[in-house]
Amino acid sequence: MLKIRLTRRGKRNKAFFRLVVAEHTSPIKGRFLEVLGFLNPHTKEKSFKADQIKHWIEKGAQCSDTVHNLLVKEGIVKGSKRPVKMRKKEEPESAESAGKTPAPAENAEKKDEPKKEAKEEKGEENTDEKKAEEPKKEKEENKKEE
Repeated sequence: MLKIRLTRRGKRNKAFFRLVVAEHTSPIKGRFLEVLGFLNPHTKEKSFKADQIKHWIEKGAQCSDTVHNLLVKEGIVKGSKRPVKMRKKEEPESAESAGKTPAPAENAEKKDEPKKEAKEEKGEENTDEKKAEEPKKEKEENKKEE
């Protein structure tokens, strides 16, 4: 299946994008059949070959969500915009040690603490916790005997 999508070009922190038609299995920075335009997000400059884009769409090429929204905004394709899901970047562990925002895992542990206390009040304990405590007790007893 053919896809009309963006491919990243340019230097680090100076990116611009080409609008290309490529096989959907080819890598993002890999082979493509034709360049259909470009987009520079820094200068807001963009240029698209409308007649070529329409030609490829008639042949069955599908647009990525971002490209579809760009083409709708430019008036090349008619229809409504598609929702685009943005991925959140995971924070590296070094940021935690530097004193920045706490990791979500730490917050999750704090939320689980009241649940553990509630289980203990009911007389229920996690079997994993029991297993972990037994070897510790045995080691302590062996030290006392010596």
